[in-house]
Amino acid sequence: MMPRIKLALAIAALALPGPSALAQSEKTGVEKLYVLNCGEGTAGDISRWTPGLNEGKTMDFVDSCYLIKHAKGWFLWDTGIADSVAAMPNGLAPADPKAVTWRRPKTLAAQLEQLGLKPDDVKVVAVSHTHPDHTGNVELFPQAMLYVQKAEYDWPGPNNAPRFKPSHPVELLAGDKDVFGDGSVTILSTPGHTPGHQSLLVKLPKTGAVILSGDAVHFKDNWDNRRVPSMNVNKDQSAASMQKIADTLAREKAQLWINHDKAQRDSQKMAPEFYE
Repeated sequence: MMPRIKLALAIAALALPGPSALAQSEKTGVEKLYVLNCGEGTAGDISRWTPGLNEGKTMDFVDSCYLIKHAKGWFLWDTGIADSVAAMPNGLAPADPKAVTWRRPKTLAAQLEQLGLKPDDVKVVAVSHTHPDHTGNVELFPQAMLYVQKAEYDWPGPNNAPRFKPSHPVELLAGDKDVFGDGSVTILSTPGHTPGHQSLLVKLPKTGAVILSGDAVHFKDNWDNRRVPSMNVNKDQSAASMQKIADTLAREKAQLWINHDKAQRDSQKMAPEFYE
């Protein structure tokens, strides 16, 4: 009888999935990253981004949002120019003529719909910082958990107004944050442009690691020359944050995706195409 029992146990063991099969069945990490068009515009005078250079020179800017499909759910990085700007035929003109006049060729809501998603499907939102070209549609996701640095959340807005609706669910950060606990999506504290600016490290299974800059850097020339725009709140922090990004790029063998750089954005796959 004993040999038969041993044989039955051996057959049963063969029928069980091994560790590799279990690993394949339990999905983890990032599955897809979509680049969304969250605004296009023209800067009136780029010397405000390159102090002492380019006086009176204009430049086209873009504004990207990034939608990440993780095994644990949908995560949105930045929300772009307010969707309401799409209805403005001449775009949204800035108070400062040197700044960017923004247009919204496609709404964020329409791009989500194209992907078969409703705003309620997005459970987590994070913004690089609280300038309106990054927070324009935060309240499209009133129930989504918002990840923001405490220094940014507490920074008084115009006329001392709060930066976000107090009713919006929020997790206040004080440094880096591993969003899903598996190292695939990490918020990097990169202050300087604003008090609580942050960038994002995303590890994709095929594309590899990517850092989404936020406004730690605005376009490639500024990155290459480590230029700090005149409107940044802290020059030393800005320089230190650029160095942190450079160190992370080297360590992770990552690409830097610069949010407002039109030439780079024009070379990227846009939603509904995706990176994986």
